[in-house]
Amino acid sequence: MRTSIDVTRRGQTRRALLAASGAVALLGPSLLRAQTQPLHMEVWKSPSCGCCKEWIAHVESHGFRVTVHDVGNTAIRARMKLPTNLGSCHTAVVGRYAVEGHVPAADVLRLIKEAPDAVGLAVPGMPVGSPGMDGPDYGDQRDPFDVLLVAKDGSTRVFSSYR
Repeated sequence: MRTSIDVTRRGQTRRALLAASGAVALLGPSLLRAQTQPLHMEVWKSPSCGCCKEWIAHVESHGFRVTVHDVGNTAIRARMKLPTNLGSCHTAVVGRYAVEGHVPAADVLRLIKEAPDAVGLAVPGMPVGSPGMDGPDYGDQRDPFDVLLVAKDGSTRVFSSYR
């Protein structure tokens, strides 16, 4: 025997399901678009740097939309509070993070996903075999390198290693 409580609960459940499915129908497309829109990145570099152009092509091929500033990177590196000993030929900013040097795009995406409380990532110098330093001019040479996570106090720890 059904009681009025059972009927009331069933009606509430049905209304909740209808409301949820309506919300999914309305929000679903915008949520999908938000996930598929490219991430914006700004890059500061020297106008004559060829490896920077290659690194930009690398991150664009991984879905980043890049704005380039051909004015050097000293000022942005200081503004983002990146220690000078971690410097490289270009500096990028994506969201709230700095990306210094030839950091692989997969590590930038991981940084964004994990969202640590940090300044950003750095690959000091210009290691051969890193993205942008891996073209035909370098042959099969691959130097080992680390991607460093830069803390707000300037300290670092290894985020990824490439051997």
